[in-house]
Amino acid sequence: MADNPKVLLSAFADEGANRKTAVEQLSVLAAIGLRYYTPRFVDVGGSGEVKHVVDLSARELKQLAKLHDEYGLQVTSIGSRIGKVKLLDVEDGSHNKFVPFAKYLKTEVKATIRAAQALGTRLIRGFSFYPPLGEDKWPYVDQAVDQIGQIADLCASEELVYALEIEPNLVGETGPLLAELVRKVNRSNVVAIFDGGNVAAQNKNPLQCFEEYAAMRNTLGWLHIKDYMVDPDLEWTGVVDEERLKNFVPATVGDAGHERILRDLRDHLPRLERKMRRLGAPGVFLELEPHLKGGGQFGGFSGPDGLGVAARALCSILDYVEIDYDLRTFDDIRQLRGF
Repeated sequence: MADNPKVLLSAFADEGANRKTAVEQLSVLAAIGLRYYTPRFVDVGGSGEVKHVVDLSARELKQLAKLHDEYGLQVTSIGSRIGKVKLLDVEDGSHNKFVPFAKYLKTEVKATIRAAQALGTRLIRGFSFYPPLGEDKWPYVDQAVDQIGQIADLCASEELVYALEIEPNLVGETGPLLAELVRKVNRSNVVAIFDGGNVAAQNKNPLQCFEEYAAMRNTLGWLHIKDYMVDPDLEWTGVVDEERLKNFVPATVGDAGHERILRDLRDHLPRLERKMRRLGAPGVFLELEPHLKGGGQFGGFSGPDGLGVAARALCSILDYVEIDYDLRTFDDIRQLRGF
């Protein structure tokens, strides 16, 4: 309907590809009807060697960008690993790595910026660093703010946006914590990403998930669409073992309560769209990262069938709450064929 606000649909491409080849990933996305995607793990040339997008060579990045034209796709964001390292060089029983921060800026952060520039996106998805496992997160806010601020400044120098995703075990694992990080970093190019599945996986019910979203509302840039069904038999210790998370589900059936969240988002979309357009994005993304066949610390998998199921579930909710979106039409096919 003409009066409905509108979102842009996207997906993490590696979620839908059995072998992670670029051709398979882009084919799945095009078949579902998407025009945007986020690259993460990819085998660009079909050699069997899967790399994180940040680790691709200049030649591979150019080859991937050329494929975008063939499949009619644009990059939403870089699905980076920035911020998924320890704040402190201490043994905490986790397998998280520590990298001295000055070195981290020159290696991981600069490589991510290079990938964003090569693939034509203004957006970088990142994280808020690991405090010692199991410790209270609030005492580590100031150190995280300092490091995120330096990352944001490097991004701003290249007209890029740095977006912090809510995720268990990081400093920004809750809505209030993530909103405080964005507020204290105080950079116009820093926004937050809400992910309902990452909140529900912390043993939170739909009401609690909505409260987490509401705490982040004014800092949002876009949303990841993932959901989780809380396992009542799993003892909650306050720490999420990401390798044990097996109950990811489509957004219509999980504990995140996406219908209520998206119904509320509908009222705020015009303001959010204006903000994101000022930052150089084409609009507000809802990005599928469903993990329907499994997920872990650095990625997840749904298969081509699972990604299709997740996309249809999201569209059904958007139809119900009256948020518009676009999927490909015959006119898109005619344009790609040069009619």
